[in-house]
Amino acid sequence: MYNGSALSVKMLDGGIAELNFDLAGESVNKFDSQTVKELGEAVRLLDDADDVKGLLVTSAKPVFIVGADITEFVPLFAAGGDVVSHLGGNNENFNIIEEFDFPSVVAINGYAMGGGLELCLACDFRVMSSAAKIGLPETKLGLIPGWGGTVRLPRLAGADTAIDWIASGKEQRPDTALKAGVVDGVVAPDELRESALAVLQDAIDGKMDFEARRDQKTEPLKLNETEAMMVFETSKAFVAGTAGPNYPAPVEAISAMQHAARKYRDDALKIEAESFSKMANTDAAESLIGIFLADQLIGKKAKGWAKQADKKIERAAVLGAGIMGGGIAYQSAYKGTPIKMKDINQAGLDLGLSEANGLLSKQVNRGRMKVEKMGQVLADIDPTLSYDNFDSVDIVVEAVVENPNVKHMVLADVEKQVSEDAIIASNTSTISITYLAEALERPENFCGMHFFNPVHKMPLVEVIRGEKSSDKAIARTVAYANAMGKKAIVVNDCPGFLVNRVLFPYFAGFMDLLRDGADFQQVDKVMERFGWPMGPAYLMDVVGMDTGHHGQEVMAAGFPDRMQGTYKTAGDAMYEADRLGQKNGVGFYRYEKDKRGRMQKVADDASYELLAPITAERKEFTPEEIIARMMVPMATELARCLEENIVGSAAEADMALIYGVGFPPFRGGIFRWIDNMGIDAFIAMSDQVKDLGKLYEATDAQREMAASGKKYYNF
Repeated sequence: MYNGSALSVKMLDGGIAELNFDLAGESVNKFDSQTVKELGEAVRLLDDADDVKGLLVTSAKPVFIVGADITEFVPLFAAGGDVVSHLGGNNENFNIIEEFDFPSVVAINGYAMGGGLELCLACDFRVMSSAAKIGLPETKLGLIPGWGGTVRLPRLAGADTAIDWIASGKEQRPDTALKAGVVDGVVAPDELRESALAVLQDAIDGKMDFEARRDQKTEPLKLNETEAMMVFETSKAFVAGTAGPNYPAPVEAISAMQHAARKYRDDALKIEAESFSKMANTDAAESLIGIFLADQLIGKKAKGWAKQADKKIERAAVLGAGIMGGGIAYQSAYKGTPIKMKDINQAGLDLGLSEANGLLSKQVNRGRMKVEKMGQVLADIDPTLSYDNFDSVDIVVEAVVENPNVKHMVLADVEKQVSEDAIIASNTSTISITYLAEALERPENFCGMHFFNPVHKMPLVEVIRGEKSSDKAIARTVAYANAMGKKAIVVNDCPGFLVNRVLFPYFAGFMDLLRDGADFQQVDKVMERFGWPMGPAYLMDVVGMDTGHHGQEVMAAGFPDRMQGTYKTAGDAMYEADRLGQKNGVGFYRYEKDKRGRMQKVADDASYELLAPITAERKEFTPEEIIARMMVPMATELARCLEENIVGSAAEADMALIYGVGFPPFRGGIFRWIDNMGIDAFIAMSDQVKDLGKLYEATDAQREMAASGKKYYNF
């Protein structure tokens, strides 16, 4: 009946038509403009046909439909296009499907996300593979569902389920979907097609009332006014408190459902479209969509590197156990790469194994892992005090103490124990990879592989190219990071690499504020309101004053013109007083366990007494002053990294800070933040504080950008 580049329609036995999605040239199906156009043509042909008794909707790809093609929304949003009209075409397609004279059944064989699930909701019945996942993730992009998700889901599964699914944006498992009534059956993958056809035949034969199902989805929600007010208002209050004011989409989605609750489908869809358009014009949506596209970019680059790898990493090793080594060993074994964990003493091995065992036990206790799987992962971690069988490993991650002399000795030692083809990577957080490579006879097989702590939670891995690092070393290391489930970003060598190089200027801005009389608790509150998960004082306590002290020495030596200390800082005072932060219970704050045994920070007068002799009299700074003095040093240093080709693109730089140190996602990254305020406004902010030192000066390239009207992003 129809054969396009995105989908086809063919007749099966018994008057059943099959609408099959198979987007040419793509690994997944998505609703791009071509697919929407072809779907419109196909459903109108079906609507006019006289011999169709039922419709089966399928996918020829391993996924069903992953949703809308978000890249098509970006230029539309940027140009201030008619978002409502853009949504209207596919809404009309879905409405036609919902109004066919015959029943429809969809076979959900893989991911059905966003618009993919909304198509499924427009069909009469849904049969789902036990290997599939469904969900409406639009709020994670700062948007809301725009093709009927806020209309059909609450009418089908109830308001509570719809609020939970849409506000959270989470993927849903088959058993959850079945229990919620969103799907009508869950079957094994090899039984999906026949089961869907059986359901369709039952509907054709009148054994299943598809018209009653349609009435349920197109009529007002079955809640009286009091019930509706209780459900929606309570949910809005809870979700607003959880999401916060910087993420408006979840609350807007609930409001759309609430305002449409007493409406029939067509009027309800208009309310949804208006809410979608409202969210499409927010900075949060621009930033979150930007993150989505940037994440795709770094994923594509990482896959490109992995394809260049001439050898798969089958066996790994980590030098130095403890918390970091144990975390690396856990992540490697958990993701399927057996690993040796070497230390020079049994206590270190015990600590590393304890770290891995603790992480696995949490998975088991939460029902996310079976005991058998835990045993298998632990068996893939081989603790050792010797280099026995190191000649069989493909990569060694050095994670010993952050001391260049110790690292030189260990690296030279391990190189003698591994094959000539093995890759050696250092987990150093600040020390130059080129400098560390001086200890090696094969520097081309050496690079940096910087994990962030805690390893199991932090997604970023910086892969650092030294002057003599080969493409082979980079490719295999990125492939290993990918296998570990990490976001690998390749950067060039310099003191601190990318993330720490820009983090220390942020800390320097904080030190200058305290020197000039700022209250560290006020600074923390302002920066947390800016969007950081924790303020700078709290973050320094988490990092550790000893770690920070060492890192600052490295940065000062590497960039003396702007990072060389000229006074005793609050961080110096904390370090000298052995107030190291969380690791020994006292830093800027004191740390105590609450009733549940979780560590909590508590204000400590002793901190103020310690800082009084080296800081000015207490002074109140405005939030704007604090933000400028904290963010300008970080932003200008990041700009230097981009200009010096330490990092390949603005998107990679922004994603490194989002994944590595928790820069607020709703701002889209530092460069996106600058673009949104305008480069002129950022330079004006910089000029207000430039007298504080070179660290606060906008770069010449930034001033040239302002003069020529350029931005960091074109998406």
